[in-house]
Amino acid sequence: MYYHNIHMALQEVPGEISVCFSISGCQLQCEGCHSPFLWKAKTGKKLTEAIYLEILNKYKGLATCVLFMGGEWHPERLAYYLKMARNKGYKTCLYTGEDAINPTVLKNLTWLKTGSWQAELGGLDSSTTNQKFIEVQSNTQLNHLFIKTP
Repeated sequence: MYYHNIHMALQEVPGEISVCFSISGCQLQCEGCHSPFLWKAKTGKKLTEAIYLEILNKYKGLATCVLFMGGEWHPERLAYYLKMARNKGYKTCLYTGEDAINPTVLKNLTWLKTGSWQAELGGLDSSTTNQKFIEVQSNTQLNHLFIKTP
């Protein structure tokens, strides 16, 4: 599993400060994608267990969630990393363009964003979006948290 970057995210998981890992190798290649640089596999740096643990330890007490932008195409490794994060007290989230994911990954998630990018439908902040932001344990859709009211 390779990552393009690691950054702090404040809006992708409402109410959480997330350590965000952007994983390369996305095969969906949605038209209008905001991150086409993530399409090519093995670009960026290899996300080793040592690097991952260093990041988790560095942000412990500052960040509350670990967010993966992609990576579901590496289900065993992703599930392993999500479980590590949960064991360290982090909540977990995956943003995917898929509509369903591997059950092993799913059981290690707090939240899941599904659905491909379709410009005409908009993103999570649109009432017409095909995308869903779900609290996994209760299977509750939380898209309303992204829609700004006037």
